[in-house]
Amino acid sequence: MRKFSAIFCFLLLTAMGYGQSGKGKVITGSRDSTIFQDDPIAASLDSLSRLNFFEKGYEVVQSPRFHFSSDSVPEYSDGVIEDRMAKLDANTPFDLQYNDVVKQYINLYVKKKQLTSRILGLSRLYFPMLEQILDRYKMPLELKYLAVVESALNPTACSRAGARGLWQFMYTTGKLYNLQINSYIDDRNDVVKSTIAACEFLKFLYSTFGDWQLAIAAYNCGPMEVSKAIRRAGGKTNFWAIRPYLPRETEGYVPAFIAVNYVMNYATSYNIYPSIPIETYFDVDTITVHHELTFQQISNYLRISTDEIEYLNPCYKLGVIPYSSDGCYTLCLPISKVGTFVTNEDSIYALAKKDTLTSRQILAMQESQPQVEYHRVRRGEHLSTIANRYHCTVRELKEWNGLQSAYIKPGQHLMVYVSRGRHKTGVTERSKQKSKNIYTVQAGDTLWHISQETGISMAQLKKFNHLSGNAKLSPGSKIRLSANAG
Repeated sequence: MRKFSAIFCFLLLTAMGYGQSGKGKVITGSRDSTIFQDDPIAASLDSLSRLNFFEKGYEVVQSPRFHFSSDSVPEYSDGVIEDRMAKLDANTPFDLQYNDVVKQYINLYVKKKQLTSRILGLSRLYFPMLEQILDRYKMPLELKYLAVVESALNPTACSRAGARGLWQFMYTTGKLYNLQINSYIDDRNDVVKSTIAACEFLKFLYSTFGDWQLAIAAYNCGPMEVSKAIRRAGGKTNFWAIRPYLPRETEGYVPAFIAVNYVMNYATSYNIYPSIPIETYFDVDTITVHHELTFQQISNYLRISTDEIEYLNPCYKLGVIPYSSDGCYTLCLPISKVGTFVTNEDSIYALAKKDTLTSRQILAMQESQPQVEYHRVRRGEHLSTIANRYHCTVRELKEWNGLQSAYIKPGQHLMVYVSRGRHKTGVTERSKQKSKNIYTVQAGDTLWHISQETGISMAQLKKFNHLSGNAKLSPGSKIRLSANAG
């Protein structure tokens, strides 16, 4: 891995002025309270339920006999939790203290039992890898829990700001630490490579602040924010002393890390057991690939599903392992398939050369498939204007973002699925009409229906169209969607 001097990294990251995680902030609430529905840590946990990740790679939950009813979550006194935390604290360089803020995050993880169960299952696949790399860098093994806070151990996780992978690297920080990102590859989703990059970054941050808690905080918000907080706290270098001066998201970041340390060690006390993956760390192995291969080709040759290949190789964006003259691309497979691949490697490459579907064709196909973008709502924008911009419908915007109404506010991020084909040829007649800020009335339409469809209030629609009262609309008539509509 390419090395950077600590001074260069610090100056560059300071100039960028961002925290590398790039997630949204916790909003509202008092300084010491957290509202979890907008908490990015809670969002990363919920991402496991929104993705088809576990349907691809997991069996049903495997648990020993419960000591409690299957849905119960036992409660423990603060004294019991403090004693347990003290035992953990005695064996780690981190300051694992228990307080009301940490308690909120403990409650978050234990109450989301199913998702925490999935994290426990994923830990059987990823923790041995993480521990091996952390040990190589002579770093505390407890840092593996930081990946739980960042992504809930989901290597395909993507934040609204574009941070990706197990360690939630932003594009620029990933490039800084030599992670390859192109049309075919995103090393931020590669568990091993991204963990090496995270170790490099955390090692630099620890050398800067000399404290693991502050290094973790800087991983979230950036070293400049931590430095400013230290100054505002009168030179104090204790996380809890500078916490009131940190960005709101970072205020909860270190407490969440402490809570994860506790929950991952005492999960069974809360009646939480792991969802067992089909493959764990000891069931898979990695081999080097010397020829361009698609997931479909590998699936055909080895009789393994493309879903399982994708599950084990999340860094390949298009389902293609491209050719590399230096043999730097690898393939993770179940051990039962590794022997078959190695024995028949030459034959597999020979058959792949004869395949008519090349990676270039797959790339062309993928370009026509919807890609996720995030639109930041600007002042004065409505769902209809955003739909016009992306050549989609208001209904689609609502479905993609789980909106119950057309209400949006400035600064809000909306998920949008776009494709080149859609921009060029996929615009429907209604979209064309909307692009002119004109809506053609359909049978049964009322101003209320049009308001819900376009995101423009009934009062504005009446004003733009000089309508009054409960005006009846005739099918085929035109409704202006802006004051300047033709």
